[in-house]
Amino acid sequence: MKIAIVSEKESLDARMDSRFGRCSYFAIYDTDSKVADFFPNPAKESSEGAGPEAVKFIASQGVKRVVAPEFGKKAEAMLEKLQIEMVNRKDKTISEIIKEFE
Repeated sequence: MKIAIVSEKESLDARMDSRFGRCSYFAIYDTDSKVADFFPNPAKESSEGAGPEAVKFIASQGVKRVVAPEFGKKAEAMLEKLQIEMVNRKDKTISEIIKEFE
């Protein structure tokens, strides 16, 4: 399963970003291969609709679970429609989140 985690930087030691739609990066962790890849969030600079744009991006990467401190209403509705599980966490590093789901 692929899990997207909002990240401030491209590092396993990075803290989670405080935002979903406008996070700096997504760490996408594959629980099968045990590999995490970092992708810049293409929706970060969107003038509006960043949440739904971010959802489209992670869905295109095959993500089935996403971890963030909170989700906007539009993003939440899209995630539910696409059956992508939402998990709320905050104040953790990317590696700490990965350990929860190994």
